[in-house]
Amino acid sequence: MKYTITLIPGDGIGPEVSDAARRCVDAAAKRHGFEVKWEIALAGETAEKKFGSVLPKSTLESIKKNKVALKGPLTTPISEGFRSVNVELRQRLDLFANLRPAKHFEGIKSRYGKVDLVVVRENTEDLYAGIEFDEGTRSAGQLIRFVKSKLGKKIRRDSAITLKPISKTASERIVKFAFDYAKDEKRKKVTAVHKANIMKFTDGLFLKCAQRVAKKYPKMQFEDMIVDNMCMHLVTKPEDYDVLVCPNLYGDIISDLCAGLAGGLGIAPSANIGKDCAVFEPVHGSAPKHAGKDEANPTACILSAVLMLSHIGEKKAAKDLEDAVLGVIKENKFVTYDIATGKPVGTKRMTSEIISKIGK
Repeated sequence: MKYTITLIPGDGIGPEVSDAARRCVDAAAKRHGFEVKWEIALAGETAEKKFGSVLPKSTLESIKKNKVALKGPLTTPISEGFRSVNVELRQRLDLFANLRPAKHFEGIKSRYGKVDLVVVRENTEDLYAGIEFDEGTRSAGQLIRFVKSKLGKKIRRDSAITLKPISKTASERIVKFAFDYAKDEKRKKVTAVHKANIMKFTDGLFLKCAQRVAKKYPKMQFEDMIVDNMCMHLVTKPEDYDVLVCPNLYGDIISDLCAGLAGGLGIAPSANIGKDCAVFEPVHGSAPKHAGKDEANPTACILSAVLMLSHIGEKKAAKDLEDAVLGVIKENKFVTYDIATGKPVGTKRMTSEIISKIGK
């Protein structure tokens, strides 16, 4: 069997951790008798420098053609510069489901013990839809006047405004995805996270959709939780929760919280899944200050590749690679500085040690 997979190296530490993941996938593929051909495509700052675009058409076409991509982290400027390429990529390919497992591994220091959570995040709308009006612009002024005339609500004239669309279509399909995932993975409970007590129309719609979908899965436990209360419960008793399904913004924040419970972003993988395509990437950012120093933890990107292997049907290879990662972390002899209890090693050495344990 031969697979062609799009590889987006990324920015900052992206090329280092994505290369580590590529090496691991190649080793697992060789052991299990299949072949992976990598098609390199660019996005982010690297693409902007070469093509004048942070998301070239050729990159989108590569993913659409190959159906699967592995991506290193991309840089997103704060408050200025280009809009998030990650968000744009998810919306352009309709990668509506963001799957973010958070699991504690033996060998990693954590305040918590057996954390094993999965955040399922809606990926295409909410406050990340990118419908924004900058302060002082004509369009912002028109919207402010419209709101005052139609709703009697006053918005300060010097405001910047973002709209929060939540649709029945997107809400129902992400909740269904969460229930199907929980069922397939033999999970016990799905918790819908919202703020419907305040945002009665948008989050209220999300909650109604979740309740409606839940009725179709009578054997699965279901509950809903207000987002601030959810955060409190996660840091006091994370063992009470299993699969969390969230609108876009809450899912982004809560998944980082859950990663912290498990031991940090350095071990947090993710998958962006749509009807036709899937893109796999670490949750962490591009960390430019660590770029080129051979010190970045490759675990999150390698575990994202584990999710990718499982997605394409190579489940035995995925299990072997995951076990190899867990074995290296448990021993804690050849791991990077952020998780080492003794003398750390570099990215390449840790990756080589993982490869040596695949299938053993």
